[in-house]
Amino acid sequence: MTSVTLSVNGRQHVVEVEARRTLADVLRDDLGLHGTHLGCEHGVCGACTVLVDGDPTRACLLFAVQCQDSSITTIEGLSKDGALHPVQQAFIDNFGLQCGFCTPGFIMLLVGALESHSVGNDEDLVEVLSSNLCRCTGYRSILQAAKQAAAELQADAGKGAR
Repeated sequence: MTSVTLSVNGRQHVVEVEARRTLADVLRDDLGLHGTHLGCEHGVCGACTVLVDGDPTRACLLFAVQCQDSSITTIEGLSKDGALHPVQQAFIDNFGLQCGFCTPGFIMLLVGALESHSVGNDEDLVEVLSSNLCRCTGYRSILQAAKQAAAELQADAGKGAR
């Protein structure tokens, strides 16, 4: 067992883990953060996507011990002062979910991409979204949510907000 200090959603957590435990398992089983979903456990589906130092990362492919000096954000850490993150709100506004299983991964993927300004147009959004899988929506509503969130975050950046 190894003691590791994880900074998750702005809080420090000291956990004892086996070196082979994935970040996804530690988030879910040790910290009770069940918004990080496990789908394929091979890094293909994206349901386990979290932000590690601001970058969208597959938590099923990363060992928790690798995150010692990193800042981790999960879906539970996105809302601020009771207000949903613009990407979360856009998913609600555009019905960007059906069963909801893939939704946290898509939201975290988009938050990371949009906040890093690596998305400039609709083609970029489609490219980003293609890395996660959804079995229910057909992606149209997810793309609409992504467009709304991108526009809102761009407008907020122009105003100096968020």
